[in-house]
Amino acid sequence: MNLNNKKVIITGAARGIGYEIAREFLKAGAEVALCSTTEEGAKKAKENLLKEFPSSKVYAQKTDVSKETEVQNFVDNVLKEFGGIDILVNNAGITRDTLAIRMTEQDWDAVLNVNLKGTFLMSKAVLKIMMKAKSGSIVNMSSVVGQSGNAAQANYSASKAGIIGLTKSLAKEFASRNIRVNAVAPGFVKTDMTDKLSDQIKEQTLALIPLKRFATTTDIAKAVMFLSSDDGGYITGQVLAVNGGLYI
Repeated sequence: MNLNNKKVIITGAARGIGYEIAREFLKAGAEVALCSTTEEGAKKAKENLLKEFPSSKVYAQKTDVSKETEVQNFVDNVLKEFGGIDILVNNAGITRDTLAIRMTEQDWDAVLNVNLKGTFLMSKAVLKIMMKAKSGSIVNMSSVVGQSGNAAQANYSASKAGIIGLTKSLAKEFASRNIRVNAVAPGFVKTDMTDKLSDQIKEQTLALIPLKRFATTTDIAKAVMFLSSDDGGYITGQVLAVNGGLYI
């Protein structure tokens, strides 16, 4: 896939899925701007990416996506660095898992503010630029639990379901400007965090997945790349489930 000189923003890209998405875009020749919740995370991600792709252009900045002033500052700086923004990947997300009866208002607000409000704020800031260019692609990170729900994840499930509604609404609003908006809904992804789960929990989860394996971060990144690129040029307002058949 050729994405030479495409200007890409990826939120929550210091590690895991976001970092792998950044790698795939750089492999394809894109220029990548990433943000993280910490200065250290942003700096380390940039350093590691430039070690692997020394001739590439990478910009990194600490940004709280739930705060409009920080989002706008980040987008303004990316625009100065790159001269444009072609693709936005809203990947930033957090969890505060607990049963609904025990969930605090702070647990609810924290997850909705980052996952859903953050996706809205970043999209709003970037859409202003894409509208002028009359071109662009946005990919939002939803989740299988945004489609199916999940016990002890009322806040996370609600935020990811909200992202699906936001995706469809933005797709309808901006199609006339040649801007596509889609979502990816991952299932169980193999990461450092899931590696720490007990073998029993892993086996129980695998039993529910028809393909009998967990997704890799590359599986998710490839789906994002497809929806972002011209290969997915006639697709908008859709949710691409990458879950191995966990939810059909």
